[in-house]
Amino acid sequence: MRQRWLFLVAGLALCALPPAVPSLTTPIAHMARETLIDPPDRASERLVEDTFYLTQGITVSQWLLPVAKGVAFRPGYVAVGVRVDASGRLYGTPSRVGTFIAPVGLCTGQPCEEQLITLVVLGNVPWEPRELTFPGRTGVALGGEIGINGGPQGVIPTFSVTDHAKLPAGVTIGPDGHVGGVPQAAGISEVPVRVCVAGNCAGVVVRLIIV
Repeated sequence: MRQRWLFLVAGLALCALPPAVPSLTTPIAHMARETLIDPPDRASERLVEDTFYLTQGITVSQWLLPVAKGVAFRPGYVAVGVRVDASGRLYGTPSRVGTFIAPVGLCTGQPCEEQLITLVVLGNVPWEPRELTFPGRTGVALGGEIGINGGPQGVIPTFSVTDHAKLPAGVTIGPDGHVGGVPQAAGISEVPVRVCVAGNCAGVVVRLIIV
């Protein structure tokens, strides 16, 4: 009888102790969620741009731009016919249409960190500019757009002035082709602009006629 009471007292003491380990019935998924670590940085946080549109058969002239300073790149192929060099320059001539996802090494020492970039190589679809002459009046805001006809569907062209000294005072031409600003003086100006559609680039002359 005394032995039975000793076992009963020992059992009650064990029940009163707080659990030292998780219950075996705790869901495994719940325990895993509590130990998740932060995901690695995304490519957009290390590169200004990680997607590039190219044209089959057109020589590439683009750059990988790192967010941080002092970054070198590990040279290598990133698409059929296209390589990246240590400075981040994309060069070569794409020879196959398609979407290519390739790792590039960003190095600020050892080891390098790999980052994925996407190169979309499109077929060579001819294009031509339109609306290259814009009339305006002194002191009145301009509101025109340089456009293109043709080119691959869904690709946005880019525009860059190659000689800013040719722009009349107060007038701007943006990278989206918008001609704006308020002309400050009358005259005729011919402004050289480089237009690129998926890496297929050509130079045009925009004429501004201000009265």
